[in-house]
Amino acid sequence: MSGVMEHVDVSVPVRTAYDQWTQFEEFPQFMEGVEEVRQLTDTMTHWTVEIAGVKREFDAEITEQLPDERVAWRSTGGTKHAGVVTFHRLDENSSRVTLQLEFEPHGMLEQAGDKLGVVDRRAKGDLQRFKQFIERRGQETGAWRGKVDRPQP
Repeated sequence: MSGVMEHVDVSVPVRTAYDQWTQFEEFPQFMEGVEEVRQLTDTMTHWTVEIAGVKREFDAEITEQLPDERVAWRSTGGTKHAGVVTFHRLDENSSRVTLQLEFEPHGMLEQAGDKLGVVDRRAKGDLQRFKQFIERRGQETGAWRGKVDRPQP
């Protein structure tokens, strides 16, 4: 497994940043290579992505969600990956969004891309585009304030 950790500071309150992040179907507007995300249930999403000419579809399960704090997920089939995004209040009108990803690169091309830092740069770019998206709007496109408790071992 490989990992990435990136963060971005955004000029919106933590609640606004968190609420926008829960709008998974909006991800194609700021995530490179993400063609579609469909929210199937409160805890299941279906993704269609195309990266370096390779198209993939997979489901991801939200394993933990705490309003204004964190959203964690893992794939349930296909491409193996997991992640968590956390939200930290910097002051009344700004917050830090931190993204941690773990993934398993497939094939020589993905392994080479991982070694060359392609995923790190993409994550950093996605967070910068999220920053532009939410700051330009000044408000979230929607919100889901539900809680998903972390599974017990």
